[in-house]
This record gives sequence, C-alpha cells and structure tokens, in this order.
Amino acid sequence: MPRFLRHRVIESILSVGLIPVFYNGDIEVAKQVVRACHEGGARVVEFTNRGARAHTVFRELAEWCEGELPECILGAGTISDPETAALYINEGADYIVGPMLNPEVARICNRRRVLYIPGCQTPTEISEAEELGADIIKLFPASVLTPRFVRALRGPMPHSLIMPSGGVRNTREEVTEWIRAGAAALNMGSDLIRRDLVEGRDFGEITAGVRRCLGWIAEARERQTTKGGG
Repeated sequence: MPRFLRHRVIESILSVGLIPVFYNGDIEVAKQVVRACHEGGARVVEFTNRGARAHTVFRELAEWCEGELPECILGAGTISDPETAALYINEGADYIVGPMLNPEVARICNRRRVLYIPGCQTPTEISEAEELGADIIKLFPASVLTPRFVRALRGPMPHSLIMPSGGVRNTREEVTEWIRAGAAALNMGSDLIRRDLVEGRDFGEITAGVRRCLGWIAEARERQTTKGGG
C-alpha cells in the first residue's frame, strides 16, 4: 500500500517540479538509479511498467525505498488498465501515471486515495480528467504538442496543472521554455536518465543531471514570478 498521502505526493511534485522516469529490470541497477535521482534533489521518481514481470522489480524497489530512502516517493507509470493500477498500488505505488485517460483507473485510484496522473492531449480530455479527480495532467506526447500548447491553455484553463511528458529534453533552453509557458512540473526520462550512463554505471552523472535540471526549473520559476510569467 502507498506510504504517502495523496496531498503529500501532489505537494512534492509541484514543489520540486520534476519527476524522473525510468525502467530497468535489474533491481540493483534500479536501486542505484533511484538513489542517484534522490541525491540530485528529486523527491518523486516514476518506475515504468514496461518489462517482463516489471511489477516484481517494483515491489522490491518499493520495499528498498521504504528502508533506505524513506522520503522518496515512488510511483508506477505506463499504467493503462484498472487491474494493473490495483496491482501496483498493492505493491506500494504512491501514485499512478498513465499514457492516456482511463476512467476506471481514475476510480480505482480515487477509492485508494492515490494520485492518478493521466495522459491527455486536448482541452476536452484535460477537462474530463479533472472531473474524474485528476489533480495533475500529463501532457503526452509533449514533443509533438510543444510549449505553445501549454501557453495557449493558460487563458481558458488557468487552474489546470500540466506536466509535459514524452520527449522533454534536459537542456536549460527547453526546461526554461516549458516552465515559462506554464508547466507545473516536467516528466523526464531518457534524456535525463540516459542509457549510456546507466550501462556505464555512471550514477554520479545522473545525480548531476538531475541537480542541473532542478536548478533550471527553479531559475525559470523565479524569472516567471519576477516578470509575471511568459
């Protein structure tokens, strides 16, 4: 079962502004990736449901986090159906992320008081997700929709909390552009937790990359506040 209350998860995501996302079927490597992200300042990490028996790796990872990184909030991503959502919640997921909106997943998460972050592409989908109780919306795929989409939403939907995901690059320019467009947080995977760094066991560079990214987010937010946004 989840270790953190829903409001604590939301607060942590919005405060830090970043959810690193990854999958690795080797539990020892997965532990080191989570530790690297945590040491870089990320307090919320997403493990994706992509490999064979991924949930068994997640279960062990969640147990390890509870003992070794008790402040780390661990969620499960790429969750498309309610059965899988329930499975991961039982395995200890603190939140659930999906590539699309599934009302049944929303209901399961609401029953368990677990944050559900569904993937949406249009204002209609975003509105439907919010009506189903979604507090944060995953904008997916972000690389196709671009920061201009988030900026356009700010007028008619100023209270929507949008988290771009899918192709978000770990550069000062792109991070700044998304945040200044109005993104509440960023969901970043392969450009942050790079395959070459994982294969080379260069977890120190993953930590450094997370730290740099968080610095850019903080910098962009400060500029947005000072200048009144975009």
